[in-house]
Amino acid sequence: MHVRIISPERSIFDGEADAVVAPAFDGEVGILPRHAPFLTLLGQGALTVKADGETQVFDVEGGFLQVVHDTVSVVAEHAQAREEGTSS
Repeated sequence: MHVRIISPERSIFDGEADAVVAPAFDGEVGILPRHAPFLTLLGQGALTVKADGETQVFDVEGGFLQVVHDTVSVVAEHAQAREEGTSS
């Protein structure tokens, strides 16, 4: 599936993924390829994108996540890639 993560300042990520785990406003949500159409508000926390055995983590806050036609679009009020070796 295709994943796009966008903040007001710039595009943070645009590529293919095998799975996405995101902080929805009321708990975590997991998205796999061929997920049904879906829309949720984002909360604050770690958004994880898994592709080809690699995992990338992004800190996001606010905005929304939408799944349509095997494309996951994340439009976050604040988003940045997490530095390797850091956790929160």
